[in-house]
Amino acid sequence: MFGLGMPELIIILVVALIFFGPGKLPELGSGLGKAIKSFKKASEGEDEEKKKLESEKPASV
Repeated sequence: MFGLGMPELIIILVVALIFFGPGKLPELGSGLGKAIKSFKKASEGEDEEKKKLESEKPASV
């Protein structure tokens, strides 16, 4: 996807572990997961709202 292989991911994880410490990593992961879920929900809501508005438009002749 972004050209990240296993060595790059391990380096990122080690840097995050050093920077934030082992106690904060689960909290950061949880917060990131919630943020992604919220973003997906919001973007899907916009799509549904757009479809709903299009279906309510009167047919033009």
